Amino acid sequence: MKFLPSSLPHYLAVIFSFLFIVLGINPVFREVWVAEVVPVVFIFLFLVFTYSRFQFSNTAYILMFFWLIGHTVGAHYTFAHVPFDWFNNLLGTERNMFDRVAHFSVGFYAFPIAEWLVRRGECKPKLAAFFALFAIMAIAAGYEIIEWWYAIIAGGDAGIEFLGSQGDIWDAQKDMLADTLGAVFSLVLFFKLKPFSDPEVIR
Repeated sequence: MKFLPSSLPHYLAVIFSFLFIVLGINPVFREVWVAEVVPVVFIFLFLVFTYSRFQFSNTAYILMFFWLIGHTVGAHYTFAHVPFDWFNNLLGTERNMFDRVAHFSVGFYAFPIAEWLVRRGECKPKLAAFFALFAIMAIAAGYEIIEWWYAIIAGGDAGIEFLGSQGDIWDAQKDMLADTLGAVFSLVLFFKLKPFSDPEVIR
């Protein structure tokens, strides 16, 4: 359909809004759901209200969509209890790896960060990629600190479920690594697709 490429962000927004509403009904742990969806709502509304001033490439919106959906699903079930047995069995692990996949998708935001910097003329692609990578690593570290604070303040089951470490003492470090690897993956796409080569491109 000819109208699909330029309208893709709108379709993604509608799909996300529908799923957000559905998954917001009777979540497993309401207190955890509220805490988890705060960054989701913030980022979604930011993209909506800035759309008239700057449109990312379709690839960037698709990558951001993956995280929005993944984090919303994780918020509904709590990340440690998302039905993800097929993937866990594939890796041969008893640990629920959904949170690792979700953290990997956090790194996808390196793509739009780099794209924004280059298309706005702030810097060249290579420097933009380095900045985007370091930005994701900083966000990853900051979020782990927030999880720690919330776990201490909330305490009890809510704190444990929000932290989602599942007994892994290296959970925070592994989560940050997953964020970083996701960023590297998205930046490889960034240089492969070159959304900065033509400001009008919707690739």
